[in-house]
Amino acid sequence: MMDGVFQGVVTAFTTYNIMMVAVGCFAGTFIGMLPGLGPISAIALMIPITYGMDPSSGLILIAGVYYGAIFGGSTSSILINAPGVAGTVASSFDGYPMAKNGQAGKALAIAAYSSFTGGTIAAIFLLFAAPALASVSLSFQSSDYFALMVLGLTAVAAFAGKGKFLKAAIMTIFGLMLATVGTDSDSGIARFTFGRLDLIDGISFLLLAMAAFALSEAMMNILDNKEQTQAEKDALKKDIGSLKITRAEVKEMAPTVGRSSVLGFFVGVLPGAGATIASFLAYGMERSFANVKEKLKFGKGSIKGLAAPESANNAACSGSFVPLLTLGIPGSGTTAIILGALISYGIQPGPTMYVDNPALFWSVIISMYIGNVVLLILNLPLIPYIAKLLTLPKQLLLPLIIFFSLIGVYLVTFNNFDIYMMTIFAVVALFLRIIDFPMAPMILGFILGGMMEDNLRRALTISDGSLAFLWERPITLSILVLTILVLLMPVISDYFAKIKEKRKAL
Repeated sequence: MMDGVFQGVVTAFTTYNIMMVAVGCFAGTFIGMLPGLGPISAIALMIPITYGMDPSSGLILIAGVYYGAIFGGSTSSILINAPGVAGTVASSFDGYPMAKNGQAGKALAIAAYSSFTGGTIAAIFLLFAAPALASVSLSFQSSDYFALMVLGLTAVAAFAGKGKFLKAAIMTIFGLMLATVGTDSDSGIARFTFGRLDLIDGISFLLLAMAAFALSEAMMNILDNKEQTQAEKDALKKDIGSLKITRAEVKEMAPTVGRSSVLGFFVGVLPGAGATIASFLAYGMERSFANVKEKLKFGKGSIKGLAAPESANNAACSGSFVPLLTLGIPGSGTTAIILGALISYGIQPGPTMYVDNPALFWSVIISMYIGNVVLLILNLPLIPYIAKLLTLPKQLLLPLIIFFSLIGVYLVTFNNFDIYMMTIFAVVALFLRIIDFPMAPMILGFILGGMMEDNLRRALTISDGSLAFLWERPITLSILVLTILVLLMPVISDYFAKIKEKRKAL
């Protein structure tokens, strides 16, 4: 194995491959910032370019585009509340409020440092444990995935403000209902399509996310016709470029980044999970761990609320290469495209890949660490300039948001119906936001709904219709017990807080 690692180091540190990492990171960051053009589109565009390259260089370039796009998606999430990719939706919950409060520079710096740390920790895990983790991930069955989705839904509490849990639960159910639209994967029967062929494939996640966040945000700003005072504009310009993170903030973030990176990596290792679920789970976990005072900050510009999803989504990107390279199983749409690229190079990923193609296998893993360093070096100096986007006058910024939202959704399918649907959803989202219903639980329910249904159905089929799989498999039972503990966490922490207060009073 050490010979293979050595070959990987030599391959990854050639001038040409370092240049490929830099080009991939830059292209991915730029494309990721444009709503609608996520990593799948970016990688699909890169495949023809890499045909003439050595497979190692081609895959290094593609991997750079992948995590560069995730990083770029965070920028648009934080600055204009328009998540460029699904994995960065959770970053907008606290990143965007920070930007609105004149801390755009700090928010982007936190995102950069968290992503770097998450990616680095994941790359180290990948280096030492990839083959072993592959066998663990293979042991996951449908019932385990179903339990994992249930655990993911407990994050709904993280998106509910004080006294708004019922509203968050209603929005989660709404998201689950939207996930049922389209052709049933088992029976082939069209559900809730109302005879429309456009709905046969279901509702696009991108369409829903852009309507709920970007377009409805633009509409909210149009309705809120209040002009900023000159003093507010000056204050914004003064604070916007501040990248400084104090020692106290670093101390506050460090445990969050560590926990979220580890969680993100292991979620990324599971086929079918990926960066989106990792970011939501990390956000929910951090809110569960927070004390009463810190919980109130979530959704209003909490640095922990931003650091958690940013660490997790980057770590999950690296983790998703474990099943891809060691089992040949793509864990997401993006890694499925990468699998296609590998096969087109004449390489079949699988358990023997790190023995048959050690230079390619280990050079890609080592290049991930180089890519994280490149992203940090590339983006930190640019943050003050990128953050200036917020100083654009509303008359210019709002049409840009609307333009990129509509064109981003249209370019995926070239279907006018999606534009109509997006507009309707945006109006509904606008109404729901005005009456103070949170959008995030709906997105969470929508993302997890389809996967929950598929895995529950498979688990029931395997167990001959019996629900015994919930307690017969140790992994399933462990995750469900953890889910119950997460749900009881607020009650338990309140109980211990009361005991602490009583002791102080004595």
